[in-house]
Amino acid sequence: MSGVVAAAIVAHVPTMGVAEKTPEFQKTLVEAEKTIGRLLRERLRPDLWVIASAHWVATFDWLVTAQPLHEGHCVADEAPNLIPGIAYRYRGDPTFADTLVAELAAAGVPSVANTSSRYEWDYGTWVPLSHLDPAAEVPVVGLPTVLMSDHAECLKAGEAVHAAAKKLGRRAVFLASTAMSHVLVRGRHLLPTPERVAADRRFVEALEAGAIDATIAGFGEYSNFTGAEMGGRTLATFLGVARSIARERGALAGHRYGDYGQSSGSYNAVVAVADPPTMARLN
Repeated sequence: MSGVVAAAIVAHVPTMGVAEKTPEFQKTLVEAEKTIGRLLRERLRPDLWVIASAHWVATFDWLVTAQPLHEGHCVADEAPNLIPGIAYRYRGDPTFADTLVAELAAAGVPSVANTSSRYEWDYGTWVPLSHLDPAAEVPVVGLPTVLMSDHAECLKAGEAVHAAAKKLGRRAVFLASTAMSHVLVRGRHLLPTPERVAADRRFVEALEAGAIDATIAGFGEYSNFTGAEMGGRTLATFLGVARSIARERGALAGHRYGDYGQSSGSYNAVVAVADPPTMARLN
């Protein structure tokens, strides 16, 4: 089986990057990412992580990291006291990146290969991968959140990820690095409003039930109500990937790993979807 074999929402809260800075109520997210990363690597043996980050922001084009090697130091620009410059080194996949650029263009989505040798990862990319794949076993291709894109374009972009992986015979895992509710307040321990918490839980429960089409149909309303991170664009890209898997393999199933975790009024969860036989291997 090739293409995207599983898709997951993962958390990137900057306090998750260094263990001694992680509060108790966020440790569930760290442990969840460690668990799902081990299961994905050992049981699915993916050829590639494709990660879309809510903290790599592009304005016009879908930039696709095409470097053969990702190496540098991650600094959280908004919180260098939390992530001051931590070294990383992961392989890339230029062939996949070029194929994805072509698939995006074919879908009418403007895209450019990011070949800069000086480009360094944002913390939305580094934090989850540091837990999912701490030994850097699996190559990585990164995607940004594009400000000029709407949800419809993000859905197309997600579908292009699956198409590119199918074309090359790659077994890819797609990662959406994003929060759900994201109406921020000062106070790391604070939850979203009870109404937003309830909406986020319903969203995750729908993914666990594999209700992808219904989730997409109501996504605009959900995203607006919860103030979803980056206008819900990263989540919409995830839904595009999930819809592609479902169209090829039938009804999906999902599973949440660990508990929900808050951060300054945002809500975070680690949840994966795949076809039911694949999900059974991840439980």
